[in-house]
Amino acid sequence: MTELSGNQKRKMRSAARLYAVQALFQMEHSSQSYETIIREFLDFRFGQEYEEGIEMADGDIDLFRQLVEQAVNWQSKIDQMTDRALVAKWPIARIDPTLRAVFRAAGAEFLEGEAPVKVVINEFVDVARSFYPEGKEGSFVNAVLDHMAREAKPEAF
Repeated sequence: MTELSGNQKRKMRSAARLYAVQALFQMEHSSQSYETIIREFLDFRFGQEYEEGIEMADGDIDLFRQLVEQAVNWQSKIDQMTDRALVAKWPIARIDPTLRAVFRAAGAEFLEGEAPVKVVINEFVDVARSFYPEGKEGSFVNAVLDHMAREAKPEAF
């Protein structure tokens, strides 16, 4: 087996974060268990060809699994952190489900992950921008995640 370059590993971690957001979104809309969703993603998304000659990115399986599992395990704590980061009139239940999935995956990484806080924020802002390329959601996600990160890992600031 060939050793992956640092750039390949970074791309795989980025793909894992995107897949985790998609998986959390799918879980919320399908009422499937996280084990079922993880298995589906590993079997049908990671590195699969979805159009002639166009492949889905390979993701970091361990990071993907960790983010989804921890987002489920810590959901109430993460949602409370998110609520505190949002203005009072916008409880997490009123947030777009895609953004809710972004906050949950990022919150899981803040609580259990090892990546630097700024990397996590930048990565999930990029994920949000991939779903909302024309909107202000990237700036909104950046502000909420910065607040959440300061609560979860104050020593990083």
